[in-house]
Amino acid sequence: MKLRIYQVDAFANDLFTGNPAAVVPLDAWLDDALLQNIAQENNLSETAFFVKAEIGFELRWFTPKDEVDLCGHATLATAHVLYEHLGYEDESISFQTRSGTLEVTKTAQGYSMDFPASILEEIPASLALLGGLKQLEPVQVLAAFDYVIVLQNEQQVRALKPDLDTWRKLDRRGVVVTAQGDNVDFVSRCFFPKLNVDEDPVTGSAHCELAPYWAKKLGKTQLCATQISQRSGTLLCEVKNERVILIGSAVDYMQGEISYKIDS
Repeated sequence: MKLRIYQVDAFANDLFTGNPAAVVPLDAWLDDALLQNIAQENNLSETAFFVKAEIGFELRWFTPKDEVDLCGHATLATAHVLYEHLGYEDESISFQTRSGTLEVTKTAQGYSMDFPASILEEIPASLALLGGLKQLEPVQVLAAFDYVIVLQNEQQVRALKPDLDTWRKLDRRGVVVTAQGDNVDFVSRCFFPKLNVDEDPVTGSAHCELAPYWAKKLGKTQLCATQISQRSGTLLCEVKNERVILIGSAVDYMQGEISYKIDS
């Protein structure tokens, strides 16, 4: 049996920037174990699988270790594959996911994704979180589906070399470190060691937490953000009530074919 596979750099205008994601179109859902094995074999932060649904498409995301509830860059990559390679022509795409319906529209600025906002709540800083910072003092510690640590400035975020073994034991998805940006509204870095993704290059879902926080902090609803990982990537964010609109571009890297056997 053979499956098509695409690899796309999401939140990128140029190759070898942004966040690479694999996208695998399916005619019908395969066994979860096989989907997980494919994601593990790809060894990217996310592999997206989708099938045609009565309305739009059903979409799922897998890290090399687990299925996750929400992924921005692999959703963008999937929309890119549909529009650029699979002949999709409607104005927008509806994806049915574990986080509800996600709408993606192709615009002049890039792919516009309508995601649920996640509101951060301030929490006491645990010893594990502080230990991962290696003596660096946070301005604020918050949590939603990730822990979010606010630092003093962009330079602290850039220079951070966290103790990932300490953060690997935390109970939430990962740790996001952020600060107000020097040339953009805010910057961030995202660490997901428990998912075998020590640092994710550009994380759309994390901006569902970060954009509402910085919108309130800066008193504006439209923001420009850069995730300052080694690859780096820029997102335009707009906070609309309980939704976050994320806009980014994508670049093709590779197309291929997966060969596999079905046990009889």
